[in-house]
Amino acid sequence: MRAPRLSRRLALEELRLTPDGAGGLGRLWEGLGYLWAEITPSGGRLEPGEGAARGEIPARILTRAALPGSPQRPAPGQRFREGGRVWSILAVAEAGSDPRYLISHVKEEVPL
Repeated sequence: MRAPRLSRRLALEELRLTPDGAGGLGRLWEGLGYLWAEITPSGGRLEPGEGAARGEIPARILTRAALPGSPQRPAPGQRFREGGRVWSILAVAEAGSDPRYLISHVKEEVPL
């Protein structure tokens, strides 16, 4: 494995459901911290949507490893954010035989 270039500072966020005051629940993305990462896009596709199409770009995001249960370890259902760009985390695994890094399989949705 080549030495990674962890040059992108990404916010790691987790969805919290909060009471909305009217008996329902609101959605709030809570920041868990920042991770330095390398992003590798892997293609893209056009998804039809209600009213407008959107682009979906799968990617792999490489970060330093963290122990299971650590708030700094990405998990499915969380997301990475960099400014206005958002990547939903689909799966996380160790980076092959190198336990120092994790690979998050993500998708970025881009409105068209």
